[in-house]
Amino acid sequence: MTMRGALVVRSFDAADTEAVIALWRTCGLVRPWNDPHKDIARKRGEQPELFLVACVDERIVGSAMVGYDGHRGWVYYLAVAPDMRRRHFGQALVERAEQLLIARGCPKFCLMVRRENTAVLDFYRELGFAQDDTVLLGKRLISDL
Repeated sequence: MTMRGALVVRSFDAADTEAVIALWRTCGLVRPWNDPHKDIARKRGEQPELFLVACVDERIVGSAMVGYDGHRGWVYYLAVAPDMRRRHFGQALVERAEQLLIARGCPKFCLMVRRENTAVLDFYRELGFAQDDTVLLGKRLISDL
């Protein structure tokens, strides 16, 4: 069993691409309307230092795509490999994201979770997140298909 001390959270590197996409697929984060290669390329063009991976013994076991728009911070693609869960690796990624956002003067950290993903909702609640009374609206500007 790998202990938390062996966890390294660092910025994403281009060589991580396929391992990160495999992680996202394993965790059910990839959707047909979002091309993960394009999502990674876009993130590498905007605040690439906020794209995090968590590694244990060189294996990528987690990810978090963080952004800050000057008003709110966001996290997307937060994932931990199923066999590495319950070891506080997700918490370590969230804490690192919070540190990076606070350093930028970010006053609020937001994220989106699909309503049916109740286990993840419980995870975030344990980390101090609460459901805001908002409605998320979206409009596709560029099709990835």
